[in-house]
Amino acid sequence: MTVGILALQGAFIEHEKMLSQIGVTSFEIRKKDDLHRHFDGLILPGGESTVMIKLLKELEMFEEVKSAIINGLPVFGTCAGMILLAKDVCNDKMNSLSTMDITVRRNAYGRQLGSFSAIAEMKGIGKIPMTFIRAPYIDSVKDNVEVLSIVDGHIVAAREDNQLATSFHPELTQDVSVHKYFVEMIRGTKSGRRSSV
Repeated sequence: MTVGILALQGAFIEHEKMLSQIGVTSFEIRKKDDLHRHFDGLILPGGESTVMIKLLKELEMFEEVKSAIINGLPVFGTCAGMILLAKDVCNDKMNSLSTMDITVRRNAYGRQLGSFSAIAEMKGIGKIPMTFIRAPYIDSVKDNVEVLSIVDGHIVAAREDNQLATSFHPELTQDVSVHKYFVEMIRGTKSGRRSSV
């Protein structure tokens, strides 16, 4: 199994380390040609969502990534990566990939709670440590989206078919449970897929 990690900006190296710990090969996606390599899943890391979208478009990767996800490529978006997946960002007009039926609120916790940690339940895993950094949360989901975790009344993890999204950064803890969950998602698909369509 091989996982591609979008490496235009943000916390991609930490995801590489987590995947390495659980014996999964990964590589960095930095340019359009990288999308033509074989990979079975894609991680969209935390960082600055507006910068990521701008770079995806400038590097002519935006439509190809979007098409791959729509066509079933397993994808995991953390923090900014979750914003990229969301069909609606309620407090910012931005042209995201818009593949997941969720409405997200950017920088939702405000400055005072800009960064914090919690231990909370995630469906299918159990209690795990969660690190939030200027985090968004999911304001609402459509019926086809499964809510996986709620912290302080806000949705912080959800899944829709081949898409997994978290407000928090599992790659910034020592717990590999969420990455294992994503790997099992990939294994649950009928066959490995290439990103190109």
